[in-house]
Amino acid sequence: MNFLWPQSLWLLALLPLLVLLYVWLLRRKKKLALRYASLSIVKEAMGPAQGLRRHVPPLLFLLAVAAMLLAAARPMAVVTLPSQQQTIILAMDVSGSMRATDVQPSRLEAAQAAAKSFLQELPRHVKVGIVAFAGSAQIAQLPTVNRDDLVTAIDRFQLQRATATGNAIVISLAALFPDQGIELAAMQGGSMRERPRGMNLEDQKKERKDVQPVPPGSYNSAAIIMLTDGQRTTGVDPLDAARMAADRGVRVYTVGIGTVDGETIGFEGWSMRVRLDEDTLKQIAGRTAAEYYYAGTAQDLKKVYEQLSSKLTVEKKETEISGLLALGAALLSLLSAGLSMLWFNRIL
Repeated sequence: MNFLWPQSLWLLALLPLLVLLYVWLLRRKKKLALRYASLSIVKEAMGPAQGLRRHVPPLLFLLAVAAMLLAAARPMAVVTLPSQQQTIILAMDVSGSMRATDVQPSRLEAAQAAAKSFLQELPRHVKVGIVAFAGSAQIAQLPTVNRDDLVTAIDRFQLQRATATGNAIVISLAALFPDQGIELAAMQGGSMRERPRGMNLEDQKKERKDVQPVPPGSYNSAAIIMLTDGQRTTGVDPLDAARMAADRGVRVYTVGIGTVDGETIGFEGWSMRVRLDEDTLKQIAGRTAAEYYYAGTAQDLKKVYEQLSSKLTVEKKETEISGLLALGAALLSLLSAGLSMLWFNRIL
């Protein structure tokens, strides 16, 4: 536990003084009681239980004072709070390999079912957007709180060829930051550029200076969850796209589904070999201060989305707890006064 005003902790030295004052008052009362035989007889009649009971209200009051003094030092602690996430983008792979049945009933159907279950777990105020990607990427549903529209978008997925994981991240960022004019541009020298409409490369270089990088993972209002079963075959380099997300503080959680070693999948008279590129997915998650998950079965995939739901709806955060301590002090004071009135018809 840290304190914003640690210099105030010296006030805790008053507690031993209060204890000594209480002991002195007890001895003083005892001396006065000895002068009157009747009071001594009454004390004996009360018994040891009644004698111990009289110390409870002062003890509670002492704890209340201790809580108030700690609150004065403004303590900080890591507590679990509702997350500030307001928008989540689900970027889902719809490449041809998603029709494979190693994940029952198929990779695509398992992903669709898990995504729908994920939507049900999220708080209703959280907006969700859908991005579908294969050889290209497009927004299937703009961020919305309407779960029916999201389910409809998920059910409309159409399988296509190729896999552009980098494009999926860029399009997801464009959905999160529509005012920044993020677009996919031509690949030049293996690097990706972002260019608003009508802007030439010279203007683009000037414009890029206006995007001030922030610490990765520091943007708490949105996150991206990208699910894929293959490796990038076209489009933007996913690590360049991850850099874009990291510069904006957006976390990109990656979910891998299917075979890691590589597998030949055949359908409609042709075959293709697919392999999950775990290394790249881990790097994407690492660069954006997020996490990578692997799902080998439909049940694993469902559990992954459940974990993501819990992670994105609550967060552990260091925050000031002076208010909690002050509330505890108030309750202890009321309890002390109440017991004193109930047992002795007086406060302390």
